[in-house]
Amino acid sequence: MLPTQSPVIDVREIPPPQRHSTIFGRFDELLPGEAVQIISDHDPRPLRHQFDSRTPGQFQWAYLQSGPDQWRVLISKLEMPEDAEEHSCCSGGACGG
Repeated sequence: MLPTQSPVIDVREIPPPQRHSTIFGRFDELLPGEAVQIISDHDPRPLRHQFDSRTPGQFQWAYLQSGPDQWRVLISKLEMPEDAEEHSCCSGGACGG
């Protein structure tokens, strides 16, 4: 289920070096179940890859419009299970082997 209302970030109005940090900053402020919508003049696939690396399993990515001149993506914050951190490979320093 997609949120019905969400803030919109038009990245075309943000200097390129600040775009991703602006989006991640806004995403970090979201509560589970909330979303942010981004508008771009290109397919934001590199941003999707950063989300996959930075916040795996913590977001949902939905294209609302896919070009050719404008892309709109809704990025929703998912609720994390309470024991998700407990089962992380690094919890408690377990990664050291």
